[in-house]
Amino acid sequence: MTTLRFFTALTLGIGLGAGSYWAAQRPLWPIQLHLSTPAPAAERKILYYRDPTGAPFWSAAPKKDSGGRDYLPVYDDEEPSFDQPAPKPKAAEASRKVLYYRNPMGLPDTSPAPKKDPMGMDYIPVYDGDDVDDGTIKLSPGKIQRTGVRSEPAERRVIRTRVRAPGTIQLDERRISVIAMRAESYVQEVADVTTGARVSAGQPLMEIYSPAIALAAAEYLATIDSKTTGGVELYGRGSKQRLLNLDVPEAVIATMQKTHIAPIAIQWTAPRNGIVLERNAIEGMRAQPGDVLFRIADTSVVWALVDVAERDLGGIAVGQPVTVRARSFPGRTFSGSIGMIYPQVNRETRTARIRIELANKDLDLLPDMYVDAEIDTGNGAQVVAVPDSSVLDTGSRQAVLVDKGEGRFEPRAVQLGRRGDGYVEVMEGLSAGEAVVTSANFLIDAESNLKAALRSFAEAAPRPSGDAKDMGEHQ
Repeated sequence: MTTLRFFTALTLGIGLGAGSYWAAQRPLWPIQLHLSTPAPAAERKILYYRDPTGAPFWSAAPKKDSGGRDYLPVYDDEEPSFDQPAPKPKAAEASRKVLYYRNPMGLPDTSPAPKKDPMGMDYIPVYDGDDVDDGTIKLSPGKIQRTGVRSEPAERRVIRTRVRAPGTIQLDERRISVIAMRAESYVQEVADVTTGARVSAGQPLMEIYSPAIALAAAEYLATIDSKTTGGVELYGRGSKQRLLNLDVPEAVIATMQKTHIAPIAIQWTAPRNGIVLERNAIEGMRAQPGDVLFRIADTSVVWALVDVAERDLGGIAVGQPVTVRARSFPGRTFSGSIGMIYPQVNRETRTARIRIELANKDLDLLPDMYVDAEIDTGNGAQVVAVPDSSVLDTGSRQAVLVDKGEGRFEPRAVQLGRRGDGYVEVMEGLSAGEAVVTSANFLIDAESNLKAALRSFAEAAPRPSGDAKDMGEHQ
């Protein structure tokens, strides 16, 4: 017993001495660091490697990007989803029935049992409440934020539809005058007036001598100077009417009545303000009845004849305001209104001609000048309108996505009307105040088609049997 105690004491002494020696030879900090380091955690499994910049690239093995940076590992305990991390299931959600599991990458692949895809990502459960077939589409807040979904309420506004069409300036047919003799005449003198010159009403143009006019003038003077017929108004009226029928100016007849002298040559004057379009009178010439000696046009009001596409005729009416821009005067506009819609469509160009009456106070608009017309077809009535970008048009069907709130969107067919200023009229299917998706609506429409496809896959998938090991998968 004494021997045993001796050896025990000897062993303790040797151990304490060795500990004191090593404590004296080594610093103290490694021991402190070792004592403060926690126990090593369980080894984590790497699922794949992702791009360090956040781009949607991944690799099954370690690699580097184009900038030489290492791809970052994604472990099995991290959220393997491109959506925002989902919250832990609540008690109410845990009690909900799982209909099936869908592919986390959005592929048309479902499974009746939990599984992973080739990248190791868990399939996402679809619960009974999430798959309600009420015609709406539900998106997560993260997906709505990433895709840039924007909504805007439908409002009552005035739709201004502007039709643009090219045309040319033409003379107003009602403002053209022709000077022609009604009896055989001789031109004795022509004023200094040429083609293209501007003349004023009453300005002298030429002097002519006509035997028929001279005879009628002498008869008129004899009638008004006769002691027998001078006081009878009926005789004088008939003689004056004969001069008027020969197109003698009233000013010449009034002068004859005052002076009681029949002039040898009659002075012809311009009947209106305008430009001389045609000058055929030559001094000394003989003019037969009907020969045009002068043609004068008033250009203070002109026409713009424009060709409008057949599809735009429904919104055009007489009296609508029009803004005309001449290519010769950049930045300048001329105001007018529609005076006539010609009742014929050109079969080759499928356009209809309309006539726009324009005031030309400065006389800058010239015949055959090219112009561009902008017709305001709005009627001033407020209608329910949505932005053009909110309409999904398949050609035979138009629809919008109504924002129901909480990430739910309802596709709704609508009947459209006029378009203008970036908005389109909704005649049926939508009320003022309802919010519609104006941005990323095509992505939501694609999501709707995807969910419809997944639903059809899920309905065709075999349901699990009682034994868990007999659970199959449908792809």
